[in-house]
Amino acid sequence: MKKILTVIFLACAMVFAQEGSIKPEFQAFSGALIKLKKAEKGFHKFRLRVDVAPWAFLAEGEVQAPGGDSDVLITALFDRALYAVLAYIPDKIAAGSDGEEYNVGFFDMMLYYDEEPTRIRNLSFKLLPPANDGWAQSILDDALQSGSLLGKIWSGKYEREITKASAVPIDKTKLIDMQQKRQAAKAAEAERKAQEEADRRTRERAEKAKFKSKKHDDLDCSSRKLTAKQKRRCKMNGK
Repeated sequence: MKKILTVIFLACAMVFAQEGSIKPEFQAFSGALIKLKKAEKGFHKFRLRVDVAPWAFLAEGEVQAPGGDSDVLITALFDRALYAVLAYIPDKIAAGSDGEEYNVGFFDMMLYYDEEPTRIRNLSFKLLPPANDGWAQSILDDALQSGSLLGKIWSGKYEREITKASAVPIDKTKLIDMQQKRQAAKAAEAERKAQEEADRRTRERAEKAKFKSKKHDDLDCSSRKLTAKQKRRCKMNGK
């Protein structure tokens, strides 16, 4: 019996230790990025797709408005009163096939209507290219498991962080701006590398020309080691 209690105690201690080391962060997304279907038995099927670095995921689930009103969320989309908040572990990062880094440590999501949390069920996440390989999926799976140790995160404990994230949601305009900035940075980096390569080749040509010139200056056309024909050719090349 003592052994069983010891094992249970150690297991609980490990869980609490891991929970204490997890510090989630939050990112809000505009309702303009959310797709809602008509309600069935009070719940709307929804999806949120984002594919601009550092995000590449699809979130799907079912949502019910506070109070159960089946029409209020559709209206909220047009009134910009609906938005999503994604919970993620910031150090869960995967490299995409495009060379960019992506946050893949998300583990929960809440849709808010007029700053009030809705009811979510059957939530699922799917990674999208270019950050959806096996390694990225394993990181996501680990985040989902680790995040579950935090329990209910949408009330009380992280209210301050959630409110701060909700104030600056990512919308379509910001996504386009993020994409353009990354493309400009890539173009600038490519131009820099091309210039470095051109400079390197110029230096190599200059060094080769200098070496040939020095070699020619050091050449003795009267050397006894040369034949008469070689001496004549040497003198001709020296003209």
